[in-house]
Amino acid sequence: MPLQGEYEPSPDDRARTQVEEYESSDGRRGGTLGGRPVVIVTSRGARSGKLRKTPLMRVEHDGRYLVVASMGGADRHPVWYFNLVAHPQVELQDGAERWDMTARELTGEEKQLWWARAVEAFPPYADYQARTQREIPVLLLEPTD
Repeated sequence: MPLQGEYEPSPDDRARTQVEEYESSDGRRGGTLGGRPVVIVTSRGARSGKLRKTPLMRVEHDGRYLVVASMGGADRHPVWYFNLVAHPQVELQDGAERWDMTARELTGEEKQLWWARAVEAFPPYADYQARTQREIPVLLLEPTD
């Protein structure tokens, strides 16, 4: 079942505009970032409880998606990471398709496997990790039963 509640658009102009373009065109507009495909993840705000929509790099394998909390190699996690940790039920839009998903943070060998897939899909992730002291979290989004 899709997430219900009040939607609060991003305060970031680029993200807000990209979400609007993506959703209004089923991903035909606003579907890339840096020339690479993106998906839209709808989550519930950890503090506000409002719905938030975030364009994130598309890293897909066998119907599961990885989201990488890189924030361009900044020394802090992006806000959306805390939303997914607090409320792991999300909606993912990939083009015209939408799915209810459950997020879980990866560790160990599973994280290494998916990290390699992430870097293959978007090579700058390797540079982002080298740029920061923090270990960049990755979360796997899997279809909700």
